[in-house]
Amino acid sequence: MCGLTDQSEANEEVHQIDAVGLVCPLPILRFKKRIRDLPSGTHVDFLADDPSGRRDLQVFCELTGHRIEWIREEEAGVLRYRVHLA
Repeated sequence: MCGLTDQSEANEEVHQIDAVGLVCPLPILRFKKRIRDLPSGTHVDFLADDPSGRRDLQVFCELTGHRIEWIREEEAGVLRYRVHLA
């Protein structure tokens, strides 16, 4: 679900995209679809547990100019990526 769920340090809205339980290529496809209409400068938290998710997101960001600001490990193997959209 993509929705407003968090606040960043600058008190900006952070959108969350949950791809937990999905396997490649579905997590990155969900991310791509959900950010389509978001403006440049938006912060997105992307949650995924797919083993290839980190590599896929890094490659996607390299191709699109988006930036992964940080990665945090959550419970049960879920990783939370904070992405700044270009």
